[in-house]
Amino acid sequence: MDIILWLKWFLENLILAIESSQELLKSVLQKAEFWKKHQNTSFNKRQIKVLNQMLDNFKANLTTAKWAKMTDSSQDTATRDISDLIKKDILVKHGFARITHYRLKLPE
Repeated sequence: MDIILWLKWFLENLILAIESSQELLKSVLQKAEFWKKHQNTSFNKRQIKVLNQMLDNFKANLTTAKWAKMTDSSQDTATRDISDLIKKDILVKHGFARITHYRLKLPE
């Protein structure tokens, strides 16, 4: 009985599983590091909700409209929440006018 093909398949899938686990662990550690860094920073419930979603590989550009929809709040509340996070050096504003969007500030 030749098991070489099965061993090759098994080892290839083992490598894929290890790489996938490493990516997941990296994401979890980045999220934990963010919250540890900001443990003394005050956030409201809406900010915590959106920040957690952004830390969980949020792919889209964050706008005030998306913030308002994600938190079931008004555009004005979204703008205040976002402005507060910019002042706290957590979000960075990109673009201007109708194409304004926000991203998490990446560690340097």
